[in-house]
Amino acid sequence: MSTPFTDVAAEHALFNTKSRQKIQQTEFMTSAPTFRLCPPDVGLEVAFAGRSNAGKSSAINALTNQRQLARSSKTPGRTQMINFFSIGDTNRRLVDLPGYGYAAVPLEMKKEWQVELEEYLVSRSSLAGLVLMTDIRHPLKFFDEQMLHWAKDGDLPVHILLTKADKLKYGASKNALLNTRKRLKKLGLNCTIQLFSALRKEGLDELAGVMGNWYDYQLNDEKLIESDLSESDDTDNSDTEQADVTQETSEQKDIE
Repeated sequence: MSTPFTDVAAEHALFNTKSRQKIQQTEFMTSAPTFRLCPPDVGLEVAFAGRSNAGKSSAINALTNQRQLARSSKTPGRTQMINFFSIGDTNRRLVDLPGYGYAAVPLEMKKEWQVELEEYLVSRSSLAGLVLMTDIRHPLKFFDEQMLHWAKDGDLPVHILLTKADKLKYGASKNALLNTRKRLKKLGLNCTIQLFSALRKEGLDELAGVMGNWYDYQLNDEKLIESDLSESDDTDNSDTEQADVTQETSEQKDIE
């Protein structure tokens, strides 16, 4: 019997060993206090976002198989920087966005984070996809929905993790997944979604598959374009060569 952790939209569940191995090569790159100080907007990056208590750091550490890559804190809302990690090289990046929505964070700081997050989601050209984490026991709070609408406005694909799925029994987890899907549909939001448990390391393969698809998607498009151009050049050269042969044949007949 399949587990609920494999219940991901088929078009994005293209997990392969290479994707997982690549992501486990993740290394810390740099931190930026504001959007304007982010690294150059080139290559491809996938951002992780969620409320401060949604288990974002735990998810990143479990995915990359590194205990302290993304530092988790007992005080939610402590992470105030946009953290960048390279995956193999600096043209493939994982981005840990500041947590949001925690009551203990001063209101002015919340407003600053909101401005930065919106600017990043709307303006970052290299952003290939957003992984949004939400606690399965309290899914899709107000600011989660706000993030999803920003992503929709920017035509940015989103994959949702219902985190801490180990806190619920199998049947309750499936119901939460089904109900969240219905809610997304009602809101007009087209996102893929899965159950996830960093504690039990369940759902990692599906998440890695989605990310691998995002990282490679634009490159595949470029390769197809280059292939089309190459074929076009070959066709043009072939036509030219055929015309030359025809002309030479005609000239030989005239001589004879």
